[in-house]
Amino acid sequence: MPNTPVAPRYQVQSVARAMEILELVAASGENGLSLTEISQGVGMAKSSTIAAARTLAQFGVLQIDDPGPRYRLGLALLRYGDLVARQTSLGKSALPLLHHLTEVTGLTARLATNDDGYPVFVERVDGRGAVRFHTPLGQRESPHATGAGKVILAQLAADDARRVLDESGLARHTPNTITSVDEMEHELDRVRLMGFGVDNEEESEGIICVGAPVFDHLGQCVGAISLTGLKVDMPDGDVGRLGNLVRETADRLTSTLSGGRT
Repeated sequence: MPNTPVAPRYQVQSVARAMEILELVAASGENGLSLTEISQGVGMAKSSTIAAARTLAQFGVLQIDDPGPRYRLGLALLRYGDLVARQTSLGKSALPLLHHLTEVTGLTARLATNDDGYPVFVERVDGRGAVRFHTPLGQRESPHATGAGKVILAQLAADDARRVLDESGLARHTPNTITSVDEMEHELDRVRLMGFGVDNEEESEGIICVGAPVFDHLGQCVGAISLTGLKVDMPDGDVGRLGNLVRETADRLTSTLSGGRT
C-alpha cells in the first residue's frame, strides 16, 4: 500500500532532517559516508550534522566506523525491519504460502507490496540453490520488467499506470525488456486476461519470473506473489503451469485477507 505523506505543517524539521540523513546514508552503499559528505548532501552545517548523526548512532540506526569517521546504517534497523515484517498481516499470512510454493517448485518465492504502483518485496523464500537475490528487501523494483510489477500495474486505472510508467522511464535491462508504453499497455491487457504476469528475461537475462496479484477485503490490489527461476530449468509449457500455480496461491492469500470472501 502507498505511504501517506505527512503534511508539511505537521513536520518537525529536526526529525525530517534526521530522516534525510538516513536516506542519504542508505543510498551510499556499504562504505557509508563521511561527515562532510552527509553535511553537503542534506545541506546542513557541520555542527548540526554531527549532532544529528551522533544522536542517530546513539539509537543504533547509524553506526560510526573509524578511521574517518564514516557513517553507515546501524544494526537497530534490522530489528525494526524484522518487527515490521512480523507485525504486517500481509507478510505473516503470506509466508506459509511462500514456503509451500518453494517446496513444491524448488523456485524462489517472493511477496511484494503495492507501493503506489511499484512492487516492493517484503518477504522471500529462496529456492534450492537456483536463484539468489542480492537486492535487499524493502526497495522499489522495476514495475515494467518484473512479474510482480506487471500484475500490480495491470490493476491500476489507465492514467495511474501510465503515470508509473512515465515516472519509471521504462528502463531497458535486457534485450527483452519492454520499453514502449503502447507495447506495455498491450502486455497489461494480456496480464489481466491470464491472471498472471511473466517476466521473460526482461529484468535479468536467463531468469524468468511469474507473478499474480493479491487483493484486500476492499478488492484493492495490495501486492503480488511471484516465483522466480532459471530459464534453463523451465521446460516448454512450464511457465503457464507456474503462472496458474502462483495465481491460485495469490487467490488463497486474497481469501485470507478478505476473511474468506473472494
